[in-house]
Amino acid sequence: MGMIVNTNTAANNAYRNLNNTQKALSSSMEKLSSGLRINRAADDAAGLSISQGLKSQVNGYQVAARNAQDGINVIQTAEGGLNGAQNILQRMRDLAVQAGNDSNNTAARTAISTEAGQLSDELDRLGKSTNFNGINLLDGSANLKFQVGAGSGQSNQISMDLSGVDLSSMASGLKASSTGTQFNVAAFDTGTGAPSGLNASYSFTSSTAGGSKTATVDLSANTYTNVDAFAADLNKNADFSASFSATVVKDGNGAGIGVVVTAKDGGTVKATDAAGADAKGGFVDSTGTAVGSGVVGLDFSTSVGAQKAIDLLDTKIAAVSAARSNIGAVQNRLNSAIDTLNVGQENLSAAASSITDVDMASEMAKFTKDNILSQAGTAMLAQANQSSQSVLKLLG
Repeated sequence: MGMIVNTNTAANNAYRNLNNTQKALSSSMEKLSSGLRINRAADDAAGLSISQGLKSQVNGYQVAARNAQDGINVIQTAEGGLNGAQNILQRMRDLAVQAGNDSNNTAARTAISTEAGQLSDELDRLGKSTNFNGINLLDGSANLKFQVGAGSGQSNQISMDLSGVDLSSMASGLKASSTGTQFNVAAFDTGTGAPSGLNASYSFTSSTAGGSKTATVDLSANTYTNVDAFAADLNKNADFSASFSATVVKDGNGAGIGVVVTAKDGGTVKATDAAGADAKGGFVDSTGTAVGSGVVGLDFSTSVGAQKAIDLLDTKIAAVSAARSNIGAVQNRLNSAIDTLNVGQENLSAAASSITDVDMASEMAKFTKDNILSQAGTAMLAQANQSSQSVLKLLG
């Protein structure tokens, strides 16, 4: 091989190897300092794509677990209200049993009715005030969904339906009211279907000292065979539900026998049919006579009334117990969901780690090797640069 100056092949070769070593050394330092095997897409394009998908799932599981815990907090708030409601109903039942004894005189029965009325008011307040983060839980409007998965769709949600739990409506059905403030729908006869005129258009007017409110509900296109469906359609009507509430009255066997319509502003309610006449065909008082007489709700004035009150309160207590059982089951389901989410998060984190995290021991060994090669390459580059100096001797 000739002695040349313009092109130092040995130096170029040493420089190329040193450059590659420096790149590897820089990559190792980046991985060791970050703890990640993949710091940019160029490190592992496929691995980056997979790891980002796993990261989304892991983060989603973390948030979903918090959502589930929030759901448990909501349930515990609702159950606290239902527990208070059950205590109120149990006390009212005790009063009904006490009122069933004819050893009570008029003054004693009045005192019992007064306490029961206060308890009904407290039940109503409880229904309106039990809320979580501004969401009312016990006014019949709560139908909640908890996101307990990292993806979309119903399989990632757990529902809790409290739309059938309306303590305010329950309280209005229990509170003893005088003439004209509430109406009962005539009892359903399973042999003949709904009472005459029940599937018609009705106008409800609530009158107070401050004015009046009116709602018209057209049910003429519907046919009813039970009072529950009729009451449900009344409450579904936006105009009606804004100012009134309908509560089903049940007999001792739990069958719906009537509905109580109450004004939310406490006003006197009047019901008229499509022709403007008093709706006497479907709305009568507890004795079966025309609207405008009798007492609706719990009646402790007689032993017979107290016996009916016991049956009615038993129905309400059973309804609250069923609601508590339902949300208790949902709470257990949420607890199971949290456990599953935690296991899934752990497994997915491990999978992501195997793709993105660097093996520190292996990378350190590689770094040490590249560091030695870097020093050797630098020395060899210096030697290659010196090799052309021998040409000067020929010129001397």
